[in-house]
Amino acid sequence: MTAQIIDGKAFAAGLRERVGTVAADFEAKAGRKAGLAVVLVGEDPASQVYVRNKGKQTLACGMESFEHKLPADTSEADLLAVVEKLNADPAVDGILVQLPLPSHMNEQKVIAAINPDKDVDGFHVVNVGRLSTGLPGFVPCTPLGCVMLLKDQLGSLSGLDAVVVGRSNIVGKPMAQLLIAESCTVTVAHSRTQDLPEVVRRADIVVAAVGRPEMVKGEWIKPGATVIDVGINRVAGAEEGKTRLVGDVDFASASEVAGAITPVPGGVGPMTIAVLLRNTIVAAHRNAGIALDESTI
Repeated sequence: MTAQIIDGKAFAAGLRERVGTVAADFEAKAGRKAGLAVVLVGEDPASQVYVRNKGKQTLACGMESFEHKLPADTSEADLLAVVEKLNADPAVDGILVQLPLPSHMNEQKVIAAINPDKDVDGFHVVNVGRLSTGLPGFVPCTPLGCVMLLKDQLGSLSGLDAVVVGRSNIVGKPMAQLLIAESCTVTVAHSRTQDLPEVVRRADIVVAAVGRPEMVKGEWIKPGATVIDVGINRVAGAEEGKTRLVGDVDFASASEVAGAITPVPGGVGPMTIAVLLRNTIVAAHRNAGIALDESTI
């Protein structure tokens, strides 16, 4: 068996197109564009690239992009003041503070300062609670993107056995909650799980989000299972001095067993910003009191 490749790049492009259509309709109804504010503290190169891409894609979808770049030695109080200003700004529908923050700042305190109705990253404890109790809120972008890919591939997920490998607040835990909401039977596995290969082997859906290069082997995968690889790990390449990106799944062996699998790169990665834009246009409608069938995007 050779697995079908789940093309996250193509799905993300379609999602951005739908967001652009909805954004144009919102502008016509609201008399303004939806707005996303991104706050970057410091000079982390990866974060800078990510913020730049977010800004470009926000503008491409017909929304306003507000970037606030602060030096690494900015005080926590000054950052919180920026967040409060954005909370009060009616032109801003979504607020994202790029993580990680410098070590002298309390990330949880900063996240808690964001208005939950503008928390398009879905990290605020209020949105975490909304997700766990089935109330409308905002869901972290990467796990929501994973569920979109799964439903596009499989249709209904009801009754399927799912294993999430990893228990982070950003991916593992919200991923489990989303799969529960889809009526899956969900196991959250991690570094202390006994006989992890056997736990993974019984799953119809495997979501790997542990940050360990190629940890999940093909022999762990149930024949025909759908594998979502969230990992992005840079490892040494074949040529000296070169590197390459790999996931948390050993793609070569897993793709010989799975029914469908996301590649790295080109799988889950492109979904994250696309879902962020989707969350922003949803926030704009909610904030403006304009009805939107959220299932259409």
